[in-house]
Amino acid sequence: MELESGSSNLSPKAQIDFELVIKARDYQDERAYAELLSKYRDSIFFMMMKMVKNTDDADDLTIEAFGKAFNRLHQYTPNYAFSTWLFRIATNNCIDFIRKKRMNTFSLDKEFDTGDGELTMDVRDEMLNPEERIIRKQKIRILREIVDQLKPRYKNLVVLRYFREYSYEEIAEETELPIGTVKAQLFRAREQLYALMLGKRGTF
Repeated sequence: MELESGSSNLSPKAQIDFELVIKARDYQDERAYAELLSKYRDSIFFMMMKMVKNTDDADDLTIEAFGKAFNRLHQYTPNYAFSTWLFRIATNNCIDFIRKKRMNTFSLDKEFDTGDGELTMDVRDEMLNPEERIIRKQKIRILREIVDQLKPRYKNLVVLRYFREYSYEEIAEETELPIGTVKAQLFRAREQLYALMLGKRGTF
């Protein structure tokens, strides 16, 4: 496999990741997607946990990060490690989430270990840039294509949670379900979304 120019500066670990990116991006190799997800899912989740201190939100933000990254693989260039690029997407998305929820429970100058060095969150000011404004208005658009493949009861919950941005309490009121049931079914829906992201449509 011929690698693109600019990849020679990558570490051996980052070179392996870049080869997986090429397989996923150019050949729609589901195993490559699965390996990238497997390698960084836990790291992204734990970073989200450090930032939002909430398991449900960390789960949501983790799947959002991978969805956005996989949808933007054509934008990735090997000038830096894939892990750094992925962590940046996850961090920016999480910062937008925190701003939106007006949560100020963490320091914006914290550093996180991406496996290829430290990543520092760089927030210049509180003004949202054009990209962040688009994210605010079009929350989780990258999920739309696969949401239609979910079972109806899960699809409804995902639409309420991610597209209409309902809280768990609001979803419980809207669906007339106990909040515990809402959380359990959303957990199952997230697992289905992960599987669909990897092309495992026959798993459920």
